[in-house]
Amino acid sequence: MLKIGITGGIGTGKTIVTRIFALLGVPVYDSDARAKWVMHHDAILRQELIAAYGPDAFTAQGDLNRPYLASIVFNNPERLAALNAIVHPRVRADFEVWTALHTNKPYILKEAALMYESDAWKQMDEIITVFAPMEVRMKRLQQRDAHRSEEEIKAIIEKQLSEDEKMKRAQHIIYNDEQTLLIPQVLELHTYFISKV
Repeated sequence: MLKIGITGGIGTGKTIVTRIFALLGVPVYDSDARAKWVMHHDAILRQELIAAYGPDAFTAQGDLNRPYLASIVFNNPERLAALNAIVHPRVRADFEVWTALHTNKPYILKEAALMYESDAWKQMDEIITVFAPMEVRMKRLQQRDAHRSEEEIKAIIEKQLSEDEKMKRAQHIIYNDEQTLLIPQVLELHTYFISKV
């Protein structure tokens, strides 16, 4: 079974691409959604977060206090790195358990915006980068994340590895630029991955 990573900056359209793969029967591990799940359900991780950030890391209802954690780490690279050092190993372990449930499939996808920053690429056989030009990304993000200012969106983009660097490191690029058809690109890769098994 192949492990295929799929990445791309915020607003490039990773979600729509992974949905197309999912319609083809490919299991997709959504790193962001799973990280949230793990932070809520992994007892070891909960203890580590409380030890590092205090009881306010979780609300009175027991939910992860995302605004509180974001306020601590967003503009502090050292604190963000410390948070990632706590969370990423637990998510990697969760991915291994999830992968074991899908060994009957020719390949699986792991979607992660921070594929390289989290070292998740080291678990993958090949990487797909979803690319969209900056003006297309900004338009999508202003529609999707209307609560965020343009400055906030740019700050998030600047914290991620550049698109040029992601494209250099990837074995495959899917262009989601509103000019190139997505489905044929996904079908071509789907056929390619199946042929490798």
